[in-house]
Amino acid sequence: MEAKKLNLKLKIWRQKNTNSVGSFVDYDVQVSPDASFLEMIDEINNRLEAKDEEAIHFESDCREGICGTCGLVINGRPHGPLAKIATCQLHMRNFKDGDIIWVEPFRAKAFPIIKDLMVDRSGFDKILEAGGYVSVNTGGTPDANMIPIPKDVASLAMDAASCIGCGACVASCKNASAMLFVSAKVSQYALLPQGQPERYRRVERMVKVMDELGFGSCTNTYACEAECPKGISVTNIARMNRDFVMAKFKSQEAEV
Repeated sequence: MEAKKLNLKLKIWRQKNTNSVGSFVDYDVQVSPDASFLEMIDEINNRLEAKDEEAIHFESDCREGICGTCGLVINGRPHGPLAKIATCQLHMRNFKDGDIIWVEPFRAKAFPIIKDLMVDRSGFDKILEAGGYVSVNTGGTPDANMIPIPKDVASLAMDAASCIGCGACVASCKNASAMLFVSAKVSQYALLPQGQPERYRRVERMVKVMDELGFGSCTNTYACEAECPKGISVTNIARMNRDFVMAKFKSQEAEV
């Protein structure tokens, strides 16, 4: 037996381009509680296109909580009301019949709106290009597997590497800080032997680009950790800060 459909009123942000003024537009929908949030938007778009109206622009790819492109602010929370999931994993059964749902893009100076619910996250790519990689020859897979790494250290590195770069940390921070993202990308290498040769140069370069792009400073409100779909810990920020200070000391030693 098909579940009873939910009657919902959506207030969705519509904006033609970066330079135009946007506003919320109302949409009344009937949707299955088993549908995902993005499937519901797909249904709205099918209806709009059938009337020769412009579809709502939003991003998605994997729809499995892996790629990080689907980020939306739903009723004031990045990715919606549930913890540790991406927008594409949110299902309509988590809402009640008659609910009003506000849907808008991530808000940050460094994430300019492209159109409607789409934002430009290329700032994250630029940060990674500055140092989020290992450029030295680490050997083949058998060689890498020969390096003994304590289980707790390997687990911390894997936890940091689980960051999907969605930007929820930026959207949830009152300062639009990217510290959680950058610290995760720094930590996934800083914790492992393969990341040591470039450890301090990496953190200097990535932090420099982060600042240049206009991301804000961290004031330790922990909102980023609370809204992160992968539960990235703010302890990574502490690790990155220590490495950044150490990098400055090493830079001064090299100049002497």
